[in-house]
Amino acid sequence: MPSSRRHIERHSTDRIGWLRAAVLGANDGIVSTASLLVGVAVAGSGNVVMIGVAGLVAGAMSMAAGEYVSVHSQADAEKADLARERKELAADPSGELAELTALYVARGLDPELAQQVARQLTTHDALAAHGREELGISQAYSARPVQAALASAASFAVGAAVPLAVSALLPGSYLVYWVVGISLASLVALGSLAAWAGGAGVWLGALRVGFWGALAIATTAGVGALVG
Repeated sequence: MPSSRRHIERHSTDRIGWLRAAVLGANDGIVSTASLLVGVAVAGSGNVVMIGVAGLVAGAMSMAAGEYVSVHSQADAEKADLARERKELAADPSGELAELTALYVARGLDPELAQQVARQLTTHDALAAHGREELGISQAYSARPVQAALASAASFAVGAAVPLAVSALLPGSYLVYWVVGISLASLVALGSLAAWAGGAGVWLGALRVGFWGALAIATTAGVGALVG
């Protein structure tokens, strides 16, 4: 006897909206702040902690603003496409039904079954069906500007707090080594966590994030030494 309870599956794509913004923000927070602190410390040209705090605030606000504008542009494009599709459905429903049927045939359904599926989905929610199949717009991938902005700003601040806390708690001649070491360890952990949350290979994610983070910090340190 079939169960009456709804079977709910959780997939990695359900988290893709906020996960992408959070990982990007935390990674940028660690890398940019650690790079800034190391560059300033190597150059010996200012109060490291004060500069780090300014970098945290400015970076978090910049991430929030940039993410909001970027994702909002995507949302505007999605709305425009859906509005155009709504007009086409109203003007030529039979043509749109044939178009949807053709999409399912192209995906492997035989013409009769494809037409049946297209008719049922059109009856249920024609715009959602065309948005998903024709435009590639679905609930999991739809743009959410506010969510992306908040996730980016918060995660940037959390990431930036790691090297900043090190510079505040462990000042001295070994500051650069502590900042670099703990920042790289945090980046490797972040890469592993992001890969795990996204269902990808943990070691590859850790290596990718750690490598690019080390390259960014080393480049900034080199510039700081050259200028200093």
